This record gives sequence, C-alpha cells and structure tokens, in this order.
Amino acid sequence: MNSDEVKACCADAYSKDVVALLLGDSYHPGGTALTRRLADSLQLPQDGRVLDVASGRGTTALLLADVYGVRVDGVDYSAANTALAQVAARTAPAGLVEKTRFTTGDAEQLPYSAGVFDAVVCECALCTFPDKVKAAAEFARVLRPGGRVGITDVTAIPGRLPPELNGLGARIACVADARPAAEYADILAAAGLRTLTTERHDQAMMRIIDQIEARLNLLRIAAPARLADAGVDLTAALAVLNAARTAVADGALGYALLVAVKSTG
Repeated sequence: MNSDEVKACCADAYSKDVVALLLGDSYHPGGTALTRRLADSLQLPQDGRVLDVASGRGTTALLLADVYGVRVDGVDYSAANTALAQVAARTAPAGLVEKTRFTTGDAEQLPYSAGVFDAVVCECALCTFPDKVKAAAEFARVLRPGGRVGITDVTAIPGRLPPELNGLGARIACVADARPAAEYADILAAAGLRTLTTERHDQAMMRIIDQIEARLNLLRIAAPARLADAGVDLTAALAVLNAARTAVADGALGYALLVAVKSTG
C-alpha cells in the first residue's frame, strides 16, 4: 500500500461515527485537558493565528478559538471530517464560526502561505503520516519566525512492540508507525524547530485503552450491528488493546507532549 492509500485509509477510518463513539470528542489520549495544557505551553497571542493539522471534527480548533481567543484554521485529509467540523462551527457559541475555518488538505503539502501562523498544533496524528519529515518541514514553513509547534502523540519503541501492534490496523490506531519522543524531536529539529518541552503522559494512553475496551464491550451488547457495519472485528480489536496495554506497562508504548520553536534567525 502506497502513502496516498495509507492516508486515505486512515482518513476514512477516522471519519466513521463508530470512532467517535469509541474515542469521544477529542480523538486522542488526555482529551481536552491535555489540549489545554499544550495550548498553555504555546503562549498564544490574543487574536493570533493558529493552524490545527489533522483537525478532525473540529474539537480542538473550536476549543482554542473559544478559550484562547485565537483564529484557527483546521486542515484534515478527510473531506467528511471537514464537513463535520464546519457543521460544529456553525452550531458552536456565537462568534466561533468567524474565528474558525476548515479545509481539506494534506499535512505533507499544507495549502497555506509561508510564515502566516503564530502556532501549529498537531494532536495524535504525526505518528500516522507516512512522511513525517516532510510534514514537519511544512509545519515550519507555514510558521512565522519565533512561532511554536505543539504536538501530542503516541510514542513507541518499534523493536519492542508485539506483532499485534504492527500492520495497517495498528497504524490507523496510531501505534504501528509511532516513534520514540526523542525521534520526534529529531524530526522537528531537522525542520528547524527546536524542542523546548517534552512531557510524558503515558497514563493518558492507558486510560484511553480502558475507555475504548469498555465502549467496545458495551457496543457488543447494545449495538452489535453498528460494529459490524463499521467493519470492526471485535476479537482483533480486543487483542490490539490488550497488546497495547501490556506495551504501555512495559514502557514500549506511551504518549508525549512536545513544544518546539522556530528560529528567529
């Protein structure tokens, strides 16, 4: 499967309603609490301009616009997610629709001019991008000098992951192509982005694993047809979750927050 097919497969998976049921509104470990912690580290200027890469259904973009008073552009590979985010903006509290814009686009070829954003946010998505180096270079390109990039993402030590956490299904689950936090920092550095902060949030990963398992079991009893219609193999999904739980406990899998700054030189 080539990189475009991987992107399309991931985008299709994350646009499904069953994913929203399993993951909740934020679609990532730590939820909105971790998003706020990330945003606080970005030193967002009032009425500044922020890009949310892999913006999904718009949860983070709307939160940033509402709580931090910034203007947010969200870009997502899935046209279905873009449409859902636009609906969410129209039904959000007054004023947010004017502060948010959502576009369908590729993180590796961002549809924005250079140097136009004060901050770039990317939550639980860099690990799914086939060309992480190119995506990081795009983050840097659209960021103004002195601007910051904030990332939360799955971390992994590839050689220590069990076989259940490899392959396309695990990639869609943000595991199979995840990297150690230090490697993410190296990828950012190669793009001219110097990491200022790295935090471990492995317990957030454990909590979302438990949440997904509980919701899968609930759907198995209450709405098995929804799982079947979404193509969810319950046995395989539970095996991935069990393997992921073990990997977190062993330190081979986790979650991290990174903040980096673009040089002013």
